Amino acid sequence: MVERQEYPRPQFRRDSWQNLNGEWEFAFDDQNEGKAQGWWKGDQKLGQKINVPFSYQYPASGINDKTVHDITWYRRTFVIEKQNAGKRVLLCFNAADYETDVWVNGIHAITHKGGFVPFSVDITDYLHGGGGENVLVVRCFDSLETAVPRGKQHWEGITYGCFYYPNSGIWQSVWLEFFGQDCIESYSLKADIDSRSVKGELRTMYKKADEAEIVLIFQGKVLQKHRILLPQKRTRFSIDFSNIAFDFNGLLWSVENPNLISVDFTLYADGRECDRAHTRLGMRKIHIDETGKICLNDKPLYQRLILDQGYWEESGLTPPSAEALKRDIELAKAMGFNGARKHQKFEDPYFYYYAEELGFLTWCEMPSALTFCEEEIASITREWQEILSVAKNFTSNICYVPLNESWGVREVGTDKAQQDFARSLYYLTKSIDGEKLISTNDGFENVNPTDIVTIHDYEIAKAEQFPEKYKDGKYDGLYPQGFRLFADGNIYEGQPVLFTEFGGMVLKAEQKSDTWGYNEGEASEESFYAHLKELLQGIAQTEFQGYCYTQLTDVQQEINGLLYADHTPKFDSTKLKSIFETGKRKC
Repeated sequence: MVERQEYPRPQFRRDSWQNLNGEWEFAFDDQNEGKAQGWWKGDQKLGQKINVPFSYQYPASGINDKTVHDITWYRRTFVIEKQNAGKRVLLCFNAADYETDVWVNGIHAITHKGGFVPFSVDITDYLHGGGGENVLVVRCFDSLETAVPRGKQHWEGITYGCFYYPNSGIWQSVWLEFFGQDCIESYSLKADIDSRSVKGELRTMYKKADEAEIVLIFQGKVLQKHRILLPQKRTRFSIDFSNIAFDFNGLLWSVENPNLISVDFTLYADGRECDRAHTRLGMRKIHIDETGKICLNDKPLYQRLILDQGYWEESGLTPPSAEALKRDIELAKAMGFNGARKHQKFEDPYFYYYAEELGFLTWCEMPSALTFCEEEIASITREWQEILSVAKNFTSNICYVPLNESWGVREVGTDKAQQDFARSLYYLTKSIDGEKLISTNDGFENVNPTDIVTIHDYEIAKAEQFPEKYKDGKYDGLYPQGFRLFADGNIYEGQPVLFTEFGGMVLKAEQKSDTWGYNEGEASEESFYAHLKELLQGIAQTEFQGYCYTQLTDVQQEINGLLYADHTPKFDSTKLKSIFETGKRKC
C-alpha cells in the first residue's frame, strides 16, 4: 500500500507532530442523509475503508471508483501521544476538495471552502483528557459545479482532451501539531538583496506570546539572532545583513547555486517558550530591469520551463511520495529545464521544498473555474488569496498566473466586466506579494496590467515561421491559436514576452482511438528530436525571454509527455538536454 508518512509541511516544521494519514473509515453519501442520521457524532462506523490522503477515484485509495459521488465522509480515532499531553493541538490539512466540515468528538470544529489550499484549526478544547480516544469525522462536498476552481478536473466527471477524472475529498496529508499557550498562525519572509536584509511578519494565534526570537543560520553558522517584542498579534520585523562576516554574494540563491538560509522561530510568553518552528529562505531577487529584461539577482534570466500538471497513474493529483516530486525535478533538470510552470494546480509542499533545494524555478498558477458569475468571482478570489499567503514564502516561486487561456472568463476578449475581474486579480496579487512577476491571463487575450506577455501556440511548426509571425515588438493584432493575443482595448506595452505553451508532440506508435495530443504524431523518435530542434531553433530567432514546453508527463488519455504516465523517461534525456539548452536566444 502506498503511504505518506513524512512530515507534511517541510517549509514550516514543528518538532512535535502526529501523523493521521493511513487507513480511515469511509462512506459515500449520495442521498445526502449523513448529517440527518448523525454521522458527524462519530458514534457509528462507516462502511468502507480508504487510504488517506488519496482520493477515492484512484487506486492508491484502495477504492478506485471513477463514478461521481458529491458527498464523502471520513472517520478515524486517535489518541494524543504521551509526550504531547497537556499541549494545545492543531489539526492540519494540506488540502481537501472542496467544502470540508470537521467534527472532533461530535463538536463541529471548522468549515473550509477551497480544494487546493491548506487549513488548520485548534481542537484542544474538543479533546478527551487523560489520554483517551478521540473521534475525528470529516465530510467533504465536491460537486461538478463549474463556478468553483476545478483546474484540470473534468466538469462532467469524465476524461476528454486535456481534462481528467476528478479528485474528491481529502487528497493531501492530515496531521496534528502541538504547541504551548500560543503559536505562530502565519508568517512571511522576504529577501531584500538591495538593502541586504530580510523583512517579514509574524502573526500569533492568541496574542499571549510577547516575544519572539528569529535565528538565521547558513552552512551551520549563525548569521543573525534577532529578538523582537510582540505588542499585538501581527508584528513586522527587519533583519540587517550589512555587518555579517560572510561574503553577501555567497549567500545568494540561484539556479546554479541554490543557497538556503535556515530560519528558526521561537515564541515566548512570560519568558517561557510556547512555540518553535523551522523554515528557510533563499536570498534572491526577481525583477524586470530598465531595458525590459527579466533578471534574477540583477542578471538576465532565460527561462526554460516544462509544463507540469502533477498527475500520477495510481494516485491522481496526490503525489505517491515526497521522493516522487524530487525525482520529477531531477528528471526535468536532466532534460535541460531550469524550471516548471505547475499547471492548474497548487502542488504538494514538497514540490516547492525540493525546487528550492535543487535550484529549480517555479510558477504558481490558480486552478481555473469555468463559468463567469458572482460565485466564481468570490470562490477564485478567496482561494487565490489563500494560495498567495503560502506561496509568497517559496524561494523557487518567481511568477504568478491567476488566469489561464481565458478559462472562466471566456468573453474577456470583449467583456469589460471580465477584464475588470482579471485586473482585480493582478492588483490583489501585487498587494499580497509585489516582489514576483504576474502573467494576468496566460496564453492569449492578455489583459493589462500584466508584468509579462505570454503566448500559447501549438500550430507553428517551422523555424522560419517564428521570426515571421512574432516580429520583435510587433505583437498587436496577432492571433496565436486562433485567439487574439490582446483583449479589446489592450495593446502591447513593452513587457517581456515568453512562449509559455508549445510542443505537445506525440509518437504515432502510441496513438490509439482513445488517446489525445497536440499534433498528428511523429513517425519515430528521431523525427521527434528533429521536429523539437526545429521548434527551439525558431524560438531562438525571436525576442522571447523564455519558453515552456508541453509537457512533463503523459496524463491519462493525454500522451504528449516527455515522461510516461508512470513518470519514467520516454526519450533520451541527454539528447533532449542538448536541444533545450542550445535553443535559447542570448539575453
